[in-house]
Amino acid sequence: MSQNIKILLSTTVCYLIMNFSFAQEPDGWISLFNGKDFDGWQVGENAETFSIVDGTIKVAGPKAHLYYVGAVENHNFKNFEFKASVMTKPGSNSGIYVHTKYQEASWPLHGYEVQVNNSQSDWKRTGSLYNIVDIKENYAKDNEWYTEYIKVQGNRIIVKINDIVVVDYTEPENPLREGNGIYRVLSSGTFALQGHDPNSIIFYKDIMVKPLNDK
Repeated sequence: MSQNIKILLSTTVCYLIMNFSFAQEPDGWISLFNGKDFDGWQVGENAETFSIVDGTIKVAGPKAHLYYVGAVENHNFKNFEFKASVMTKPGSNSGIYVHTKYQEASWPLHGYEVQVNNSQSDWKRTGSLYNIVDIKENYAKDNEWYTEYIKVQGNRIIVKINDIVVVDYTEPENPLREGNGIYRVLSSGTFALQGHDPNSIIFYKDIMVKPLNDK
């Protein structure tokens, strides 16, 4: 066998392995969490806040953030659809960050946070585009699984809770931001799950993404 053929076969095998290593659905959705371990994910501070329980990611402990650092899109997403099944315990607060970057500590500076909070004291409820478009109504309940969906296309963000649109935000050309909020803009980046405080208990599963083409 010639050296060129060997290289071609090796390249083809690597390509197939990379593509089939992701659990991709027929409609283009790709799983980011295998339900077994944190392969493709990385925690900054307080790693003990996150654990695997019955195929879910359990969030319970001091402030921490779990970042997707896996191979899908080289963990750098621009236009996409994202969805996850979420369950909160009473009095819990969490969030899903998009277009963010890995940090060793503190609250993520980059990107937007989509709120997970059905009953905690912060009035900004589940689905809020935190501090940008905040909603007071409850569209999900504690102790019940619900679907949190986020779509980013160009300068537009859509958030749905159980298929109900709760946020439809178009980022202006020069958004007005102050302080660290200057980084709350669309660019590209990864996803992160928030551990907010020791009194919050949240579960995540069925974490999926569908990359979209630029328009």
